[in-house]
Amino acid sequence: MRTIHFERTVKIFISIIMITVTSFMVIGAASYFYFSHDLPSIENLKNYKPPAITKFFSEDGEIIGEFFVEKREVVSLDRLPNFLIQAFVAGEDARFFQHKGLDYWAILRALFKNIFSGEIIQGGSTITQQVVKSLLLTPEKSLSRKIREAILSFKIEKYLSKEEILHLYLNQIYLGHGAYGTATAAENYFGKPVEELNLAESALLAGLPQAPSKYSPHQYPEQAKKRQNYILNRMVEEGFISYAESLRALQTPIKIKGKQAPSFEKAPHFVEHVRRYVEERYGKDGLYKNGLQVYTTIDLYAQSIAQEAVGAGLKEIEKRQKRLPGEMSSILEGALICFDLETGYVRAMVGGRDFRKSQFNRTTQARRQSGSAFKPIIFASALDKGYTPASIVVDAPIVFEFGNKKWKPKNFEDKFSGPTTLRNALTHSINVVAVKIARDVGVDYIKDYAKNLGISSPLHDNLAMALGSSDLSLYELTKAYAVFANQGKKFKPLFIKKILDRDGNLLEEHLPSYFQKESNDSERVINPQTAFLMTSLLESVVQNGTGWRARALGRPVAAKTGTTDQFFDAWFVGYTPELVTGVWVGFDEDRSLGENETGARAASPIWVAFMSKALKDKEVKDFPIPEGIEFMKIDPKTGQMGSDKGGVLECFKEGTGPTPKTSSRSVATTDFFKFDMNLSSKNR
Repeated sequence: MRTIHFERTVKIFISIIMITVTSFMVIGAASYFYFSHDLPSIENLKNYKPPAITKFFSEDGEIIGEFFVEKREVVSLDRLPNFLIQAFVAGEDARFFQHKGLDYWAILRALFKNIFSGEIIQGGSTITQQVVKSLLLTPEKSLSRKIREAILSFKIEKYLSKEEILHLYLNQIYLGHGAYGTATAAENYFGKPVEELNLAESALLAGLPQAPSKYSPHQYPEQAKKRQNYILNRMVEEGFISYAESLRALQTPIKIKGKQAPSFEKAPHFVEHVRRYVEERYGKDGLYKNGLQVYTTIDLYAQSIAQEAVGAGLKEIEKRQKRLPGEMSSILEGALICFDLETGYVRAMVGGRDFRKSQFNRTTQARRQSGSAFKPIIFASALDKGYTPASIVVDAPIVFEFGNKKWKPKNFEDKFSGPTTLRNALTHSINVVAVKIARDVGVDYIKDYAKNLGISSPLHDNLAMALGSSDLSLYELTKAYAVFANQGKKFKPLFIKKILDRDGNLLEEHLPSYFQKESNDSERVINPQTAFLMTSLLESVVQNGTGWRARALGRPVAAKTGTTDQFFDAWFVGYTPELVTGVWVGFDEDRSLGENETGARAASPIWVAFMSKALKDKEVKDFPIPEGIEFMKIDPKTGQMGSDKGGVLECFKEGTGPTPKTSSRSVATTDFFKFDMNLSSKNR
């Protein structure tokens, strides 16, 4: 009887066990299917492309701008020091290479250590689980999420190799102060590439994942040191390093990189200009998430001296006018842009006095009256209409009538020179002569001519346009001067050399100007002879006229000043055979700079200060003379052929110079004209 009873008991016990096991299996299977039916796909992990930093680089490779949602640079595992990988494994998941996604012993060990220490010093999640939590699931804390996390961890371990999982983890993990991934953290904390980290630095980084803010070496260096010591001890326990190595690492001084000014402050208006282009071309996601590498043309040395020149020049004006910035209702502003003539590269751009106070770019976005800085376009159009540098124009009073009003253009000092050559008229920026030339050449012709030179802003449809009454940007006016300097060829300023995607594939490339074929006539907007004559005329402005301050460079310079009514705007645009630079000074609203603050006085000192340093130690070059130019001795007063003793050497397009039987073209004056136009007075 006892045997029968025992056997019955055993059968019941076995049945209970089988039912229990079966129940657990059924419940487990049901739970698995319940929690896994809508799990996110893990296939995209093979093609890991998280949000990455878009970086802008200067011409010499220095970072000048970073744009991101998450500050991350994705790097391959072979770029990371082996002890960096070991440090993270020892600190976060010592049995990473043995388990299949979950480490039950680690969970128990972490539980006991945290209980005995009274604080969380060790986590139980594996590296695989952390990858799942970061990339595939929401951060909510719930039982269902933990179950889904476990299921996905097992799946990932079958789908990816351990090295691939580490690649995801070490690029994805957040390490404090906006840094995602070890590469960005290495730059953030130590100012060096991740490849150059030593053991001490690696251990410090590996101590951050548990609580990046708590162990921040910036804010809590003692806590960071304590955590570093823990990581080094764990590395010893796991056999990754020796005890002696851990001691040496612990004693190795670590230099934490100080919090520096944002990189965009090195060339803020330039960076913002390029940022707008990249966002327009590639979209917001392209700019902030796709990790583009944008290689720009900016020269940081040229940029620094440009910012210095503008700042010093504005202070000098304020000092001269006895005004302090804090006493004024608005801030005196300035702008500068410089192009390299050989390459087309934008070397410097100053869009305002302080980017932190105003992001408005006065180089490209502001439109201001250009005053006499526009006159070279008038004179160039005249050269292509049969004028020569020796053509005589009568500088005498002239009156235009429109309706019941009259307009009488004036010269700067209300003086008239009588018959004068084209060269002398531009040298001394004679307004009346410019108006008469414009009348003769035709407003419509000049507007088309300016457009060909690169002027895109609308121009006034009247003769006041000859005195710079139309609103232009410094960028487009400087670009127009570059055509003269570029021997008549269209000038295309380049802000970007190339853009690569995160994998280094070329997305776009802009080759420098010298790669363009010189025989490409489609790129020529005026003939080289006209361009040379304009350069020669603008050299006279420097040697004998309003641009005299530029003589300080001690090299050939062609330039023109510009001043608008009531001294609202001051301009100076000029070039050497190497560089073309434009400067504007004024207020954002219509307001006088002060009495006699002309382009020569307010803007040209900034230009000279910049160009003197930009061209320092560079070989002095002459402007090239194209074929089709001849030189003749003329009488500077009459424009006719002069004697060898009394004449001056003048340049002409071949066949256009004066002969013994002919005189240079002359434009006579008429006392009174009826004309429909807006008022404009004296500029220089």
